[in-house]
Amino acid sequence: MEHKVKPALEILVDINRAGIVEFDSEIGKVKLIPFGGTVDCDLFKGIVEPCGVDTQVTNQNEVRHMSARYVLTGKDADGQDCHIYVENNAWFTGGEQPKPFRTVPTFITDSKRLAPYLHRNQFIGEGFRDERGLWIRFYELERKTE
Repeated sequence: MEHKVKPALEILVDINRAGIVEFDSEIGKVKLIPFGGTVDCDLFKGIVEPCGVDTQVTNQNEVRHMSARYVLTGKDADGQDCHIYVENNAWFTGGEQPKPFRTVPTFITDSKRLAPYLHRNQFIGEGFRDERGLWIRFYELERKTE
């Protein structure tokens, strides 16, 4: 059994609505959503570089694959300059996106402090909206034995 603990990272996403590209074809739909954003957590403080993109491909069966890829630039918990590359994937069926939606992230970082933690790939992501905008939170999975 797994459950979420305190978020490891929390990102406020700033969507570049003018840069969205989308089209339909006979085999599905494609939508690319460029974005930037900010991160202000105990683990890391910085920005989402404005080159981030959320690529969403919906096939003929209404299965949508979301793959967001982006780089965080800022300072780790030791105050050292660093980067975190994020690849965040999710799949939705039936044309609807659950609220909140869950994702599977992968992290790559050049931070000596964060690498042993983030490179373990034991995280889930959760996306949701509130009055401030779109948030992505990443949680380390804590496994409980029964």
